[in-house]
Amino acid sequence: MCSAFFLYHCYIMIYRNFIILFCFICLNSFSQKELLLSDAVLKRWTDFYPKNLSNLEWQKSQDFYSYKKDNCLLIFNDKNSLIDQVCLDELKTLGLSNFPNIKWVTNHSFKFENKNQIFLFNTKRGRKPVLYLEHNENALNKDYNFNRNLLAYTYDNNLFVADADTSQQINKEEEDIIYGQVVHRHEFGIYKGTFWSPNGNKLAFYKNNQKKVDNYPLLISSDTTSRVKNIKYPMSGDYSEYVEIGIYDIDSKKTIYLQTGDSKDHYLTNICWGPSEKYIYVAILNRDQNHLKLNKYDASSGLYLKTILEEKDEKYVHPVHPMIFLDNEKFLWRSEKEGYDHLYLYNKKGKLIKKVTHGQIVVKDYLGFKNNIIYFSAFSDDGLDVHLYNFDLKEKNKKAQKNLSSEFPGYHKFKMSPTGNFFIDEFSNLKLPRIIQIINAEGEFIYKLLDSNNPLSDFNIGFTELIKVSNESNTFLNTRLIKPYNFDKNKKYPVLIYVYNGPQIQLITNSWLSNTPLWMYYLANQDYLVFTIDGRGSENRGKEFEQVIFKKLGDIEMKDQITGYNYLKSLDYVDPNRIALHGWSYGGFMTTNLLLNYPDFFTCGVAGGPVTDWSLYEVMYTERYMETPIKNPDGYLATNLNNKVKNLNSDLLMIHGLIDDVVVVQHSLQFIENCIENNIPIDYFLYPSHPHNIRGEDRLHLMEKVLKYIIDNNE
Repeated sequence: MCSAFFLYHCYIMIYRNFIILFCFICLNSFSQKELLLSDAVLKRWTDFYPKNLSNLEWQKSQDFYSYKKDNCLLIFNDKNSLIDQVCLDELKTLGLSNFPNIKWVTNHSFKFENKNQIFLFNTKRGRKPVLYLEHNENALNKDYNFNRNLLAYTYDNNLFVADADTSQQINKEEEDIIYGQVVHRHEFGIYKGTFWSPNGNKLAFYKNNQKKVDNYPLLISSDTTSRVKNIKYPMSGDYSEYVEIGIYDIDSKKTIYLQTGDSKDHYLTNICWGPSEKYIYVAILNRDQNHLKLNKYDASSGLYLKTILEEKDEKYVHPVHPMIFLDNEKFLWRSEKEGYDHLYLYNKKGKLIKKVTHGQIVVKDYLGFKNNIIYFSAFSDDGLDVHLYNFDLKEKNKKAQKNLSSEFPGYHKFKMSPTGNFFIDEFSNLKLPRIIQIINAEGEFIYKLLDSNNPLSDFNIGFTELIKVSNESNTFLNTRLIKPYNFDKNKKYPVLIYVYNGPQIQLITNSWLSNTPLWMYYLANQDYLVFTIDGRGSENRGKEFEQVIFKKLGDIEMKDQITGYNYLKSLDYVDPNRIALHGWSYGGFMTTNLLLNYPDFFTCGVAGGPVTDWSLYEVMYTERYMETPIKNPDGYLATNLNNKVKNLNSDLLMIHGLIDDVVVVQHSLQFIENCIENNIPIDYFLYPSHPHNIRGEDRLHLMEKVLKYIIDNNE
């Protein structure tokens, strides 16, 4: 009887535990939310973005740092102790609703902007906002000079310099000539058009003469009556911009121009002031982009003084970083001349002192120089991670270079403290949303500022795998595969291959969710696999890896995409008869290219903003990789998608922004015309009021259309 009683109670306990476990599993299952496409698209950078520290900055000369929180600026010392805070009520006279972004200009003063006014706030004296400067409320491209309390800005095509009392236009207004703005269509690392000298006494600026550049009409249909807006768009092989560099002297109010040579068909890039302000340096690149000269000029007269160094390449030289002066006697120069983006140390006369960085790493950012040690970040040899390195100039062998952050795998961003003793280290990896910590100059952990929770922890999110596959030349390629959260290896899944594979872009990194747009996780949850491969031509794997595409864009890239395709077909859980494509811009070109060249491989594709004929794309980018149509007619013919429309054997949706000023709509319209002439069915959609990228709330409409097309036609 005792035994039966014991067995009965054992049964009751087991049953009760089973019920509890079952309820826990059910509760846990039902507590997880489904990711909506609207949330994935519209909340990616808000609700679903890992927590961050807003406006995190070091002060100017001491190792104190600050960030914004709850409408206050919190200020900490190097021991991570809160020593001060400035809150919104101390700025109440300005009527601000949120604490503004700030920039430290001294140890105790920071500047901020409110509407068309610049204020300073001193945390030690006064503790109230002091108006330092006002400017035109329509000012663009603002460039503040704290040394002289001056602001350079542009309005329309003109350049102005404003002080506390007046605003001076420094150019004569001329049709089709633009002052103080970006030139060469943002290529060569150019992101601004004005450059203050170290002490703020002179302003270098770009002057862009576009008189010979053809107009391209953009149809503005949002008005009651449609109108045409002409933009200047230099297409490959055509007349380009004629750019000069002027220098405006603040005291004399006079402008001189650098004597950059008789040729008007070259690129003026990577402007750098010398430490003394007497000299200014410019990297001049020929139109063919295979010969670079780093020239030195007198900043008072504009006279050419000497060529500091030269670089030539049988394919192309691609300068995107100005020289970096470590002191008055030596500077760093970045170059891919030996296969990887490395740093080289020169003296001021242009004599090479030593190569600074080594190995199959690609330098990302120069961070600082202290005590004969250079600090920089660089990509790992597989291109997935970014780490902190230093190089000791006193060492004479490869031991001089050290990886300081290898203890923390992932994709890092660093900010060096004023003394060089510490770094703000923000990083993530595939599993970690975001960690912000302070490390010392040896890479050792000091303290943690933030460990972000997973903002998607309450949602059913698929699995992300980073996989290396080898192509036909035995080069490994990074791939990313996203599986449904309820993945079943015994099922057969359809696949969407998301493609870009063009130069200067890398899609896959060892960062949070591997830098994946959240709509891909939504699609995965619809019982899909989403696959991406960074093939040859993409960046951060060295010069040979990128330059192999020279003169025939799309050819090598397609071979690597097919390597990925074949890998997918080898997986037991992939349905080999349901593989679709999608990409935008270069990815739109690649999507269409793959459908035309491998017509029996894919069921369908969606190509957004695609290049279809490289002779219609901009001079700077296209000629770097394709030369001109006259020099490389076979390459342009082979890559022209209009010649292959008869091969289209799959459903294709082509999408374009009507006012696209990057890949002009002529590309897709010509392709459509060729499809009509050859009686080839194709689907087409225009976004009338959007440029190259569809942003804002309309992006949801775009992604609904893209994914519906893929799901409906990938059968």
